[in-house]
Amino acid sequence: MNFFSDCDGVTEPQGFFASGVACNIMGKNNGKLDLGVIYSKRPCTAAGTFTTNDIKASPVRYCLERLSDPKQLFHGIVANSGNANACTGKQGDLDCAKMASETARHLKVDPQEILVCSTGRIGVNLPMSRVTAGIAHACQDTIDELDGGRAFQQAILTSDTRTKSCSAQIDTPSGKITIGGTVKGAGMIQPDMATMLAFLTTDASVSPTFLKDCLTVAVDKSFNRMTIDGDMSTNDSVLFLANGFSRVDLESESSEIRSSFQDAVTQVCTTLARKCVTDGEKVTKFVEIQIEGASKDEDAEKVARCIANSLLVKSSWYGSDPNWGRIVDAAGYAKIGLDFDQFDLWYNEVPAVTKGQSLPMNKPKWKEIVSQKSFEIKINLNQGNGSAVVWSNDLSEEYVNYNKSE
Repeated sequence: MNFFSDCDGVTEPQGFFASGVACNIMGKNNGKLDLGVIYSKRPCTAAGTFTTNDIKASPVRYCLERLSDPKQLFHGIVANSGNANACTGKQGDLDCAKMASETARHLKVDPQEILVCSTGRIGVNLPMSRVTAGIAHACQDTIDELDGGRAFQQAILTSDTRTKSCSAQIDTPSGKITIGGTVKGAGMIQPDMATMLAFLTTDASVSPTFLKDCLTVAVDKSFNRMTIDGDMSTNDSVLFLANGFSRVDLESESSEIRSSFQDAVTQVCTTLARKCVTDGEKVTKFVEIQIEGASKDEDAEKVARCIANSLLVKSSWYGSDPNWGRIVDAAGYAKIGLDFDQFDLWYNEVPAVTKGQSLPMNKPKWKEIVSQKSFEIKINLNQGNGSAVVWSNDLSEEYVNYNKSE
């Protein structure tokens, strides 16, 4: 497998085109790209995973309905930033359907063949006159086959500081296949997924069932392993389109090739997820929390999430304070029956606690590690074989200042 960490993203696979345009959705007239289209002339099978929040935005409900029919094929996606079209009532549903129908009209496909995503402010109606004008421009760019992969990446950003993309290539006996992806997300990040939009494409021919299975596995190992601020969004979505342009049919390939495809999809999603965490709103540190030795995987994940979402723990990381007491406390309120006398804890490879006993002679090394921009915390609960990994970050003063008002 060949892997590329920064690229054109969704247009890396053959037969996909994308665009990004500025249509002033937030009314600031700042020229920011805020609407994009992904388009394939060949019809695509599709799969998606979405927020589990009870309050779901109109685009999420729309996509869930479209994807409920596994026989439905798609030609593209329209996505906007600056406005989530969430909690906007019947008008929000009408606006979402209008985005799909306008995109379909310009691309000369059926409205049922277009998926819709939105991200941004909640509770505000879309400025549809500006949105529809933007859709016309974005569709024309894809029809003209302009190289708009990076413009699309820009168009979906909100509080992100940079674009995030990657791709993977696999050689098969029938030819080369490519998987490309891009993601936006910097705040309101807590599984199941986040205020996060991720888009994956591939030029392999993949059945809807296999595509859905691959995406579910990949998302569970990536986007559902990150937390920035513990807040779950109304809009988070991951969409995966497969257009078969390469003529490589995964159903006809060996189990090894299908396994390689799954690995590549997981690698793309994992890379995009880690990019999200490192680009969290005003964060300064990336922290990987590894829990092992739990009675079961679910218990390990509970412990990891309690640590990752603790405001006290995240504040100490920001202050470069290796306060393992706060970590232990957070682990304890996962309430899985921990015994601190069996507790082992490391900062990177430097032990801090062994069988419940602190090792204060190592404190200068802990301090040095926690002062770095990226580090690991590993805990062995010594209860069983359960394990989990969660990615998190620190909590800065700038985060509070940034989020105190829109």
